[in-house]
Amino acid sequence: MHFTHTWIKAGLVALMLGWFSQPSMAELVVVVSAKSPLAALNEHQVADIFLGRTSDFPSGGEAVPIDQAEDSASRAEFYLKTTGKSPAQLKAYWSKLIFTGSGQPPREVASTAEVKKALNAVLNSIGYIDKSELDSSVKVVLLLH
Repeated sequence: MHFTHTWIKAGLVALMLGWFSQPSMAELVVVVSAKSPLAALNEHQVADIFLGRTSDFPSGGEAVPIDQAEDSASRAEFYLKTTGKSPAQLKAYWSKLIFTGSGQPPREVASTAEVKKALNAVLNSIGYIDKSELDSSVKVVLLLH
């Protein structure tokens, strides 16, 4: 019996050490072009735009969401923080909307550089990037915690 408890304790310690030593998630920001008049959004507004529930910014004007690649860690983290959906749940969500003709997912780009390029090509675009990738071409409208 003592032998089993020792192994369980050792397993729990190893599990906890692994959990605490995981690298922290990136700090993501929701961004628009630096030229955009948009000042700020909340998480609910961002979720509505990226889930196709609305196609307009709260202040008016069409909102064009730009997504990162489907296998991107930033994308998984972004949707989990803004919508509470995992990648699998998100895929199921969009599959249903596409099948019923109710919506199309945001345009997808391959990198942070492409997000910035898209935001500056179409003034009413909105995307998300790692905070460390910020530069003068984009403006933060929401910091994700």
